Amino acid sequence: MALWLNLQDIPKEKRKAFREVRLILGDQLNAKHSWFNRNDNVLYVMFEMQQETNYVRHHKQKVLAFFAAMRAFSKALATRADVLYLQLDGGENLQSLTENLNVIFEHCKPKKFSYQEPDEYRLMQQLETLTLPDTFAIECCSTEHFLISRQAVDDYLPANKAPLMETFYRRVRKETGYLMAGDKPTGGKWNYDHDNRNKLPDKVSVPKPLHFANDATDIATMLDAAKIKTMGSATPKQLDWPISRQQSLQLLEAFMHERLPYFGQYQDAMSRRCYLLFHSRLSFSLNTKMISPKEVVEAALSAYEENPTLISLAQVEGFIRQIIGWREFVRLIYWREMPSYKTLNHFEHENPLPEFYWNADTKMNCVQHAVSQSLETAYAHHIQRLMITGNFGLLAGVHPDAMDDWYLGIYIDAIEWVELPNTRGMSQFADGGLLATKPYISSGNYINKMSSYCKDCYYKVSAKTGPRSCPFNSLYWHFLDKHKGKLANNPRMGMMYRQWEKQDTAAQEAILAQAKHYLANIDSL
Repeated sequence: MALWLNLQDIPKEKRKAFREVRLILGDQLNAKHSWFNRNDNVLYVMFEMQQETNYVRHHKQKVLAFFAAMRAFSKALATRADVLYLQLDGGENLQSLTENLNVIFEHCKPKKFSYQEPDEYRLMQQLETLTLPDTFAIECCSTEHFLISRQAVDDYLPANKAPLMETFYRRVRKETGYLMAGDKPTGGKWNYDHDNRNKLPDKVSVPKPLHFANDATDIATMLDAAKIKTMGSATPKQLDWPISRQQSLQLLEAFMHERLPYFGQYQDAMSRRCYLLFHSRLSFSLNTKMISPKEVVEAALSAYEENPTLISLAQVEGFIRQIIGWREFVRLIYWREMPSYKTLNHFEHENPLPEFYWNADTKMNCVQHAVSQSLETAYAHHIQRLMITGNFGLLAGVHPDAMDDWYLGIYIDAIEWVELPNTRGMSQFADGGLLATKPYISSGNYINKMSSYCKDCYYKVSAKTGPRSCPFNSLYWHFLDKHKGKLANNPRMGMMYRQWEKQDTAAQEAILAQAKHYLANIDSL
């Protein structure tokens, strides 16, 4: 068994012996896949490609981590199989998935081509339009990662019914038996979300994150030479992300012992004390398939069962809901609705992304911290994404395409199947309510309730108008006023509209004027 970096390095007699070529994409690093039980006369192929580095501008840590994880996986696989791995700077690399495959087919002349289901629509299109001789056998198989098969989308989310995550989540609980006592939920309740909305008190200490120090300097040098445009900062000699299954399992174990006991209770809290707080940071490992949702959930269940006094039911349920509920749910939404989902723009927003999304140069403490943290770490937890950067983008009328591209690029765990429904659907409500029952918007009051950002902010969270009034306040009411025709009949929005209507005309006009001033001068906020 061997690892080759160029097709020409494979001996001719060896090339002729390969009856099957199997493609492994960069987010298919599943070492436990059944593929690897039989590797005779099989050539596995993996590619670093500019088609993947350039379709949006990615965070530098994201590119480094993906390529480092891919390289580690290819080296481990080569101990038991034959692997062709084309690096980005390889002389034979045509930087295109289909072109690289066609060259390999021409040189090896295999009888069969196999690939695992891509999780992104654009890659599926590329593979499905691959032109091969009629005598060529093609097989597409499962990634053996998700709990619910993609082919089951019509069963779980029928097109004639509005999809509800809670309904989906309960069904998955029943089918898997996770947190179930017979046919009833453990503890008598399905959902403990109401217990998981607490601000982080000063007296609660936050553990230091597990640190990795992977050396990716050679990859960074290669990216610079290829002039790959990235965003954010990175320390290539100490890349602080798991790049192997072993490191991913270390991170999983650390989460169970150090963070799960407080995860649910403080999962919505925001703080400058630690970028991670009590979140797991497992999303990159999960989305590259280095670890599976099944083993993550079962590790959480084991931790809970072994120490129920330390880890309450509310903590473990809140975590498991994210994995078997939301994660599986948005994936099926993605495949049910693509490709039209990517074009939806319910509010017809057209504004560009404010410049401070790229440099964190804003006087708004909450936005400044969320963006600067994202640029520094390639990570922000879900409330920072939803209720800070996403909330502001929606209130500011930013085009959903611009929001999608930013989220898809800046976060290390962002792959389109999970990013697009979360951004265009939940965050920006651009799907008109397919995914979420109401827009996730707020004034500064919510941010003040869930964080310490407002205490020393340049802007005053209590003020709706005036030169130092919190921009979230006036923009919130401006958004509601502007989109009244589309939102006033939403049962979850009625209370906000009644509050708006109670204000006298002069107060409303002052708030709207303040919002328009901020929108006209948005890059100076």
